[in-house]
Amino acid sequence: MLMGSVISIFFVPWILVKAWITPLPDSVQEQVNKTIDYGFDGMIVYVDQAGKKPEFYASGWKNKEKKIPADPHALFKIASIGKLYDAVSVTKLVSDKRVSLDKTLADYFPELMGRIENAEKITLRMMLQHRSGIPNFTDTPNYWTDPPKNSKEALERVLDLPADFEPGKKYNYSNTNYLLISDLIEKVVGYSKFQYIQEEILIPLELKNTFGSMNQVDMEHVMSGYHVGVDQDLKTADYGSMLATAEDVGIFLRALNDGSLFNKGEQEIYTSIYDYNHTGLIAGYQSIANYHKDIDAVVIQFTNTTDFEGYNWNLSEIAYNRIVKILRSKKGS
Repeated sequence: MLMGSVISIFFVPWILVKAWITPLPDSVQEQVNKTIDYGFDGMIVYVDQAGKKPEFYASGWKNKEKKIPADPHALFKIASIGKLYDAVSVTKLVSDKRVSLDKTLADYFPELMGRIENAEKITLRMMLQHRSGIPNFTDTPNYWTDPPKNSKEALERVLDLPADFEPGKKYNYSNTNYLLISDLIEKVVGYSKFQYIQEEILIPLELKNTFGSMNQVDMEHVMSGYHVGVDQDLKTADYGSMLATAEDVGIFLRALNDGSLFNKGEQEIYTSIYDYNHTGLIAGYQSIANYHKDIDAVVIQFTNTTDFEGYNWNLSEIAYNRIVKILRSKKGS
């Protein structure tokens, strides 16, 4: 037992311990600056606390090769945070009775019968909640080094694979669920999913700095992305992510949480199918978007450096939690 404890202590990633136990600074900006010291190239934080003007923080580089400082208003690849927008879209389609949460994958895509196991049992609700058992296409071999060129190629990576589990029996996060949901939205509305998101979410909230893909933006406005051990800037690597400023994500997240985004009856539907906060992670880009009810604050954090070991993700979570602690301490003072 003693030897096991010694070994455990020896292999503790001390950079995480140091980041955790370092005395809490007095300001969010000090914490953002300190986080850069732990190996991040750049960082953006947006804070929207009720009764105060939104606050913007940044440190490090937007583009380290060109020595361009981090810009709190830069566009960022928000990765899986985009699933919140997808879930809202489905909510509105359910409310309009254009889709049903209890219809199956086979109902909506009969051509996938026999290609995705249990297609006749997997409901839209299960896909939204990651309880479908459909394998995750981003876990397939060489996904990150040789990414698919489009959603069709991404789906082909999991066709004919065995299910991870029986539908509804377990939870397992699978990006394939939301790839299929995106296809369903487009099939139902008859045009691009992002156009529907614009109509139902972005235009009502007056969000002008949220985009569906890299093809819609001037890349000079996008924060560079870096991965430890990879020399190239990953800004131009296209994994299909939405892009947005921290402020746009923050405005959306508050409207999602306070219900102002929804029409009558929609919030009850949304609450039954998905979360109100989310994180995002793709090569070069990490994001955290949470609403904290106790201090009535939306806090968005972007960091643009990832690694294979996951230390940078853990460090980003530690930094985020410390920022929230600072805000709580000031709220109580």
